[in-house]
Amino acid sequence: MQFQGTADYIADKDLMVAVNAAIRLERPLLVKGEPGTGKTELARQVAAALGLDLIEWNIKSTTKAQQGLYEYDAVSRLRDSQLGDARVNDVRNYIRRGKLWQAFTAPKKCVLLIDEIDKADIEFPNDLLQELDRMEFHVYETGETIRAAVRPIVITTSNNEKELPDAFLRRCFFHYIRFPDAETLTRIVEVHYPGIKQALVRAALAQFFEIRDVPGLKKKPSTSEALDWIRLLVADDIDPATLRGDAKSALPKLHGALLKNEQDVHLFERLAFMARGQGK
Repeated sequence: MQFQGTADYIADKDLMVAVNAAIRLERPLLVKGEPGTGKTELARQVAAALGLDLIEWNIKSTTKAQQGLYEYDAVSRLRDSQLGDARVNDVRNYIRRGKLWQAFTAPKKCVLLIDEIDKADIEFPNDLLQELDRMEFHVYETGETIRAAVRPIVITTSNNEKELPDAFLRRCFFHYIRFPDAETLTRIVEVHYPGIKQALVRAALAQFFEIRDVPGLKKKPSTSEALDWIRLLVADDIDPATLRGDAKSALPKLHGALLKNEQDVHLFERLAFMARGQGK
């Protein structure tokens, strides 16, 4: 079982090595990188390439590890008992299976995505150590143990918003997705927009990388934002020649696709003012 990328996802050699190493080791693959570099999409493409089902667990700041295993709805059971509902006789009627339970009991190997694990509380990864290591957990309400008949491929993503515990990191195979260079980003654009005019791509990406290099930028535009911007340029039939000016001297065309906060917009406005003052 080897991942070699897909027609819809440009994966470099190091990323393919990381995915395949995690599969061989049967360890979770921890993927970090800037937002918008394709971390979440990687899990979807691995599942598609290997012909496996994908189970996605999207983590929020309020998510608890227990929710990935199961949740017991004691309130509903109490209400039903007061109403004389016969369902109360079987506690299983009040247990909601979590994403890990679904992955462990899947009829065949699957891909389990734990997306943006760093959004949760710092103890969240530690609370899943044993379950991800042993691929089993105990359901106290029923007395049963849920074991994975076939170990799923676990891919965990992080935007590096907070440090993850060492105990969790030791159990993972780690890969950092570097921001793509101009050549790789050109290939990514071609995948999303086949047949796009190369002159426009060259001019747009030249300005895009100049924007990313502007000192003091609070949020650098990501790969996904570059794709959105280029899509707008194509839709508005922008002349590539109009994009070849100095990106540091004025706001880029359709800048709302690239600059996502007022601080960065004001930065470009100040640079434009300074450039005009210098007679440029």
